[in-house]
Order: sequence, then C-alpha cells, then structure tokens
Amino acid sequence: MLLYLVQHAEAKKEEEDPERGLTDKGYRDIARSAVYAQKLGVRVSAIYHSGKKRAGQTAQVLADYLKPEKGATKTDNLEPLDDPAAWSKRISEMNEDVMLVGHLPCLAKLAGLLLCGDKEKMFVDFRMAGIVCLKRSDDGRWAIEWMILPEMTV
Repeated sequence: MLLYLVQHAEAKKEEEDPERGLTDKGYRDIARSAVYAQKLGVRVSAIYHSGKKRAGQTAQVLADYLKPEKGATKTDNLEPLDDPAAWSKRISEMNEDVMLVGHLPCLAKLAGLLLCGDKEKMFVDFRMAGIVCLKRSDDGRWAIEWMILPEMTV
C-alpha cells in the first residue's frame, strides 16, 4: 500500500479571508506538485481531506490531475490538532493507495506514528503543497518512499 500525505497549499491570512482559502501561489504550487505526481504515475483510489477550505481546495486540484476513482472526499480526523490514531487504525484496514490532505501537526504526528510507533517523533519536514509518499511493506512496516516539493518541479 502507498499512502500519500499532503499538507494543504498556502492559504490566505484570516483577515483577508476568514475561511482561509488558497492564495494564487497556493494554487500554482499544488498544481505543480499534482502535475509532477501525475507524470510519476501516482494513482490513488481516493483523496480524503479535512473540512477546512484550504484542504478541500488543495484536494480538488490534486483530484483534477490524478483522477481518483472515488474522487476527493471530506472526512474527519485530519484537522490540525486531531489525534492521528484514528487514521492509523483506518489505514491498517486498507489495501488501496490513498491520499490524505490535511494540516500540521496532525500529518506529522501520523507519519511519526506509522514510521516508528510514536506520534511525538517528527521524521518528516512537511511543506505546504508537498507530497510525502509512505509505503507499507508486506510485514506491515512503513517507510518513506519519496517526497515532492513544489520548488523541485520547476
């Protein structure tokens, strides 16, 4: 199984947009990462995102390029302060490749939990609009497969 973790793209300041939708730069960055992922042949059955506007917009751009069979769907337990244990359990019961679009510190804690069993260990330096690919081996262990940052795709 491949699991793709994506921190939402750059969002507007709350004073400018109380719902904090993506900035123009945010849209450009996630589109660059999505195009690169598409060229790599990334295929996911679904993209799940938090209920925050910036995560939903990020997920939609990714879905436009990657065309997941089940589309982009709002879900729970991907908000900034959510406990990653819920997604760790859910992922353990999955076999299809999926993408999660969320926030820090939740995504970093989920990566730590999967990679070493400790949500307080921050192994991945997430970046806005970046994509981190984790791979689960046959024995259930997770490893970092690769990471894309928007600035790498230029």
